[in-house]
Amino acid sequence: MAIDFPSIARWADSGNDLVGAIVLRSGDGPSVWLTLGRGCVYRGLPLAVAQIVFLLAGFDLSFSQVQDNTPSTVHGTVVNAVTHDPVGRALVRSPDDRYATLTDSEGHFEFALPKAPPESGGYVVTGIPSGLFWLTARKPGFVDDPDGERQVRVRLGQDITIPLIPEGLIIGRVTFGSELAGGVIVQLLRRQVENGMPRWMPQGGQRTNSKGEFRFAELAPGAYKLLTDEWMDRDPETFIPGGQLYGYPPVYYLNASDFSSAATIQLAAGQTLQADFSLVRHPYYPVKIPVVNAENGGLNITVSPQGQHGPGFSLGYNRGAATVVGQLPNGKYLIEANSYGPNAASGSVSIVIAGAPVEGPSLVLARDDSIPVNVKKEFTSTAEWPASGQISTGGRTFSRPRLRIDLNIFAEPADEASPRRGSGNLRNPTGPDDDSMVLENLAPGRYWLRITAQRGYVASAKMGGVDLLHEPLVVVPGATTPIDIVMRDDNAEIEGTLRGVNSSTAPATGTYGNGSSAPGYIYCIPLPDSAGQFLELTASPEGKFGDQMMAPGTYRALAFKSQQRNLPYRDAQAMKIYETKGLVVRLVPGQKTSVELEVLSSAE
Repeated sequence: MAIDFPSIARWADSGNDLVGAIVLRSGDGPSVWLTLGRGCVYRGLPLAVAQIVFLLAGFDLSFSQVQDNTPSTVHGTVVNAVTHDPVGRALVRSPDDRYATLTDSEGHFEFALPKAPPESGGYVVTGIPSGLFWLTARKPGFVDDPDGERQVRVRLGQDITIPLIPEGLIIGRVTFGSELAGGVIVQLLRRQVENGMPRWMPQGGQRTNSKGEFRFAELAPGAYKLLTDEWMDRDPETFIPGGQLYGYPPVYYLNASDFSSAATIQLAAGQTLQADFSLVRHPYYPVKIPVVNAENGGLNITVSPQGQHGPGFSLGYNRGAATVVGQLPNGKYLIEANSYGPNAASGSVSIVIAGAPVEGPSLVLARDDSIPVNVKKEFTSTAEWPASGQISTGGRTFSRPRLRIDLNIFAEPADEASPRRGSGNLRNPTGPDDDSMVLENLAPGRYWLRITAQRGYVASAKMGGVDLLHEPLVVVPGATTPIDIVMRDDNAEIEGTLRGVNSSTAPATGTYGNGSSAPGYIYCIPLPDSAGQFLELTASPEGKFGDQMMAPGTYRALAFKSQQRNLPYRDAQAMKIYETKGLVVRLVPGQKTSVELEVLSSAE
């Protein structure tokens, strides 16, 4: 990074606020010194030293003038984010663990910073890494904000507030009719967003105690589902070897027949929910399903009552006999099996249990499909982008093929509760000249196609007559229809400002009240019937934002105070709450569009 004296002067003349000063000594020679900020003054400072000073400033080290009128502490208060009451005995620390303290009974804390030695003339590089100015707070009974910043940024003398979210609790009791059910496993799942789509993710299980009680603690606000695992009745007083088997099928909160119809628990911050289960005893019947084309490896078996994916029931796999085995109560079930690895295979079969054991029909495994991808580039520019990155495969390492630099594709399951059997990924190229694109290891099912264009944008992606930018990719056994993708480079451009934020009102970097280093985050979300690609932008301290590589289309532009890590931007139903928010923007190829946005809070 080359900095000359005119550059330093221009930097000072631009109206920057004072950020610090430094004294440098060389042996017994004269001191050289520099103040950084409005009215910048430099004296006898070699160019190499100027480069070092500005390089350090780029890494956000703290230059402090420690005099009688300069703050030398960092102080603030930790509060309950819901009640706003002070939180005592909370641990406040810097991420590098150089500074840590407990809050007092009023939630207050304070760090004392090192002062400049007298011989420095009042100026010193404090030597404190930037990590000091990012503080976190923790205390049992509180959780991190899942949608906000986990760290709060501060500066010398600033009185800051660190909010802590009180934990949510889900507690309950499980019974076998009128008897307490000890030892039963209760599972908890949370609805989270991955790549803009919601998905139910396991949050662990709790085994009930001797009183049938369970407790899930330290839960962040959000959507949850709850169920019990199967429980086989092997009470020595009633269990007869070789006789009729009995068990307790899963129960889904609130008394639903399967996971998809189970009630969704909307847990608020600090809320305690009581969820009780009463299990009903049912006869279980043996199940034996031969597996055809099984190899020596293991299989993952999933059981879906009524064909609805979700946890609860289970069966095992006898590798030696190549048979799916176990017990199930009366009902209709979809049994699916899949293997992993380079020769991944899968298969499924439906069975009905009606008061008797079931043997068969056979479950036939078939090699997972590979779908070719044809890419057509309708680029107006002939300039080649520089190659970057390498690929290692088959004991060889070579530069990434050109098409792999411009485009990346993968497929992910479209159903919220579908088993995570791995997504379809691009097959590795055989060499530096292999630009072929093939999605492999796709088991039958529904998928969303995820495409990232590094150059230009994806104008269309179709499989036959299906628009894969807006509809799921449906894979059936033996699928051979290719995916056709068209890329273009007549990008649109967007620029804008956040209303109420400008150079005169914007605080210095790192002083925003919400702990963020930016005044807002902008999300450009394609409307359901429009082309375009989702994009997240970060506003400058002056509230400006822009991007020159936007895919043309119609978008809803939304601005938030903090990053929205769980924004379900691919779920049209979930995004309806924003229909009256933000701004609908139409981006035309080759043109620039200017907008002004109101900043929303996360709760809006």
